[in-house]
This record gives sequence, C-alpha cells and structure tokens, in this order.
Amino acid sequence: MSNHLVVTAMGSDRPGIVSKFARLASECDCDIVDSRMALFGNEFTLIMMLSGSWASITKMETHLPALSVELELMTVMKRTSKHTAHNYISRLQVTFTGQDQRGTMGNITQFLADRSLDLAAVRSHAEEDAQGNPSQHVFLTINVPEKVELDKLETSINELASEMSLDCIIERMQGITSN
Repeated sequence: MSNHLVVTAMGSDRPGIVSKFARLASECDCDIVDSRMALFGNEFTLIMMLSGSWASITKMETHLPALSVELELMTVMKRTSKHTAHNYISRLQVTFTGQDQRGTMGNITQFLADRSLDLAAVRSHAEEDAQGNPSQHVFLTINVPEKVELDKLETSINELASEMSLDCIIERMQGITSN
C-alpha cells in the first residue's frame, strides 16, 4: 500500500531548487505523483505530492528539514491519502477579464461556494494594459455535478460577470472524471 505526502515550499527563487527536491525524493525512494510550481514576485513556490512505502515517506519527512535549511525555504509537510476521483457531467473553463478591482476573487469564489460547485483550478493575475490602466484576468476550471443545469449555471455566471463589469468566456468540456 502506498502512502502519500504533500510538500509545500516557499522561498527566494534561484536555479536548482526543483532539481534538489526531485533528487531527495528519488534518494528516499519516493515517486513524485504530482507537482506544481510558480513564481510570485521573487518568491518561488512548490507543491508536490509524493508516494512511497511507509518507510520511504518517513525518510522524506526526516531529510526534508535539512534541505529546507540548506535552500533557505519554508516548508510544510502533511501525510494524505490518494485522491478519490469523482464523475462529473461537465467541466467549465471560465475566464473573467476586465478592470482590476478589489473583491473580484472573493465575489467569484463566494458565488461558487453558494452553489456547492467544485473548483478544480484557479489562476489569476493583474497587470496594466497598454494605456496604463490596471486589468485583471481570472481563469477557473469548475467541475459540474449532475444535479446542476448547465444552461442555468452559465446564465448565472454571465450575470455575475455583468454585475462586476467583467467580460466572461465560458467553455464546456463534457464527460470529465477528475483525478
């Protein structure tokens, strides 16, 4: 039986961080099941899910603090279990764009929470347009359960975008099984 460990790391960006994490995972006889990294300003962030035997995961938990000190990273580890996939009738990819305004993410995520929708992915960023005006872009992936009527949901999402003076593009993907 495989055991699973989620590792989150954050610190100043520099070359070789991911390589050292991957090497440590290999040395501890762990497999990297999933990983994501991003840069926020000058800060490097990494989220990695590892699997392995109980002894392998324990070895990783023991050796990671030393690597964290060496790389001057803040790290958090948590044991978890394998994700149980759910069947969804559809997945929506939704893009909101418009003038940057405080509260956009709060309004959008509250809208989704009020409808008990599964938010599979979120990416957002703000920037200045060619005229120097602040603009924002929010990209969402929403897993839609059977009980939700897609047409009504799409209408509601478009109404939300209109209320917030944002442009909205919705793309449907059918027959989705989340992993």
